[in-house]
Amino acid sequence: MRYFFEITYNGTSYHGWQNQPNAISVQQVVEDCMTKVFRKKISIVGSGRTDTGVHCVQQFFHADVEMDFDEPSWIAKLNSILPRFIGIRSVRPVKPEASARYDALDRTYEYKITRVKDPIMVGHTYYFFRPLDLPTIERATALLIGEHDFQCFSKVHTDVNNFICNIKQAKWNQKGDLLVLTITANRFLRGMVRSIVGTLLDVGSKKISIKQFQEILKSKDRKQAGVNVPPEALYLVHVKYPKSIFI
Repeated sequence: MRYFFEITYNGTSYHGWQNQPNAISVQQVVEDCMTKVFRKKISIVGSGRTDTGVHCVQQFFHADVEMDFDEPSWIAKLNSILPRFIGIRSVRPVKPEASARYDALDRTYEYKITRVKDPIMVGHTYYFFRPLDLPTIERATALLIGEHDFQCFSKVHTDVNNFICNIKQAKWNQKGDLLVLTITANRFLRGMVRSIVGTLLDVGSKKISIKQFQEILKSKDRKQAGVNVPPEALYLVHVKYPKSIFI
């Protein structure tokens, strides 16, 4: 039987989601724990990758498990042996062909910027102290909405068929000293959100104009975009699926 597991994690101690030969990933830790609980080698498929240091409020992975379904017991057993930075929130049975990766309709990330130095938030936000013109940033952000080629915001040498993404939402919210970008798309390229934020901060700090931002978006050239902002302020917060895949 196939199941979707909802997972949350603090990415500080891990080299991203996906298994790597010489580094500890979230996927590796979860697979090892599931193998112990279900007493059989378990392989999992996540809804997507997160980079080193990126946090996750909500992500899903699917796994095929032969044991009788017992959601509370499974969650309790897994959480009892998972490290304190990783937790399972829910388990749901799905149709045999359902895929946590390919059936995802869209994914939502948040990037959190603090405007004052706050030692308590180190490792969870990006401290950006330079003056920012938020209305100008918001006008540039609006240009991202829709279907575009986002190669200029992707890491180079990325193994993808194309760089087309459909951004459905991109908006900023300010709460006190915290500035948060919420961005939703059908897919994201490697390093895309962090590169977008870095370039938008260049707009807000008057390093580049909105017109130059438009030109960067059309260029398909990563060298023209801004730097990648730090990963510890990035959060995967929501993954949406069609209801039809659940049992």
